[in-house]
Amino acid sequence: MINMNHTRAHFGKAVGVFILAIVFVTGTSLIATAAPLPQAAQQSTKNEAYITKEVHHELVMLPWLSIFDNLEYKVEGGKVTLLGQVVKPSTKDDAGNVVKRIEGVDAVDNQIEVLPPSPMDDGIRRAEFRAIYGYPSLSRYSYGVLSPIHIVVKNGHVTLEGVVDNQSDKDVAGLRANTVPNVFSVTNNLRVENGK
Repeated sequence: MINMNHTRAHFGKAVGVFILAIVFVTGTSLIATAAPLPQAAQQSTKNEAYITKEVHHELVMLPWLSIFDNLEYKVEGGKVTLLGQVVKPSTKDDAGNVVKRIEGVDAVDNQIEVLPPSPMDDGIRRAEFRAIYGYPSLSRYSYGVLSPIHIVVKNGHVTLEGVVDNQSDKDVAGLRANTVPNVFSVTNNLRVENGK
């Protein structure tokens, strides 16, 4: 005669071991599937770093980019968003075209604003250039291919963009910009290098 209680108890242990084995195997496979995710995240970060470097390089190499233009960008995965202001429509188009050709870029959202043509604004641009770059303590910023202080003029309003060496230079640039006649306002967005 078979003892049913003993068989049930033995069968119950076997089922318990079997369930435990499934949980163990499943747990192992979940860990195995989760492991590659950090590598994918690392690869994505490397791609973004590469794209960011290339976007910067391509934008500063634009032939008609001047100190009266301000270009900015944001990289999210393979998408690049272009921002800022330019004087010529061709500069906006050129920026979008060179960024599209960068390896790894899937989409470009070109939100660069083309500043309205204005003889008054052109006059303010020239006067701001002389006031800022002609000042002895700021003249060193005029050396090089693309000067670090950008002067954006829109409808008589001036915005200073870019990077300077120290807080004193930022303050002097703002003061000099305010000396130009016919300027309605000056916004000093200059950043101090390394946050000093």
